[in-house]
Amino acid sequence: MTSLKFVPRRSEERGNADHGWLKTFHTFSFAMYQDHKHEQFGPLRVINEDRVAPRTGFGTHSHREFEIFSYVVSGELEHKDSMGNTEVLKRGALQLTSAGTGISHSEKAHGSAQVHFLQIWSLPHTPRLTPKYFTREFTDAQKLNTWVPVVAPVGSPGVFDSREGKGPAPVQSALTLYATLAESGKRLEQPLKGRKGYVHVVQTSGFNMGKATGATVRIGGTKTSEELELKEGDGAYITLGNGGATFVLENVGDKTAEVLLFDLE
Repeated sequence: MTSLKFVPRRSEERGNADHGWLKTFHTFSFAMYQDHKHEQFGPLRVINEDRVAPRTGFGTHSHREFEIFSYVVSGELEHKDSMGNTEVLKRGALQLTSAGTGISHSEKAHGSAQVHFLQIWSLPHTPRLTPKYFTREFTDAQKLNTWVPVVAPVGSPGVFDSREGKGPAPVQSALTLYATLAESGKRLEQPLKGRKGYVHVVQTSGFNMGKATGATVRIGGTKTSEELELKEGDGAYITLGNGGATFVLENVGDKTAEVLLFDLE
């Protein structure tokens, strides 16, 4: 029966650091945090959950090849890059940079409030692509109690290769990213097409370096007897057998859960 399996990635086991201006968690090896058991999963290479203090941030630095997307949870993120893009991103924004042959950019907290965002990196299927930049907006109402695709491969239905537009941001990786705000008691299903997946519960209630607390969800599937409970900051690796499966998430706590789900081909 079991074609969908989970391996938990507990919040307190991730890399974390408090630099004063930056409070961060690393799901995969990054910077000073290195763990050979958590280097990459399919095309997914980085999930950093960052909180940046007002008027501070990451100064101008360079990237090549990786596709880098920022998912803004709260506050305002100021983006500037060598392609001439300058933008302030607010809650609900999804900004994607395909670094390709090389770009430089900076990311800083804009205004008087901390910015909380997830920075995610994936590997494209083709090297040395022309750098591109995309922005998408997704409201809380759009994500309420449903899975909304916010990133999807170029050529997928509803994906438009334009700088601004509706629908998912176009990525050159074998990755689809869904987001939801699941209210207490709600049960959501999402078919997975790839052979792998990853789920992450966003730390919306605050930076917590200890055991995960906050919103609580239970994950499972239509082709598995396995179930796993996750709280804010927790995640799980998902593997699928032949024929795919439908991922199931149920909010079993008393707080709305913001959750990201990766379908990895």
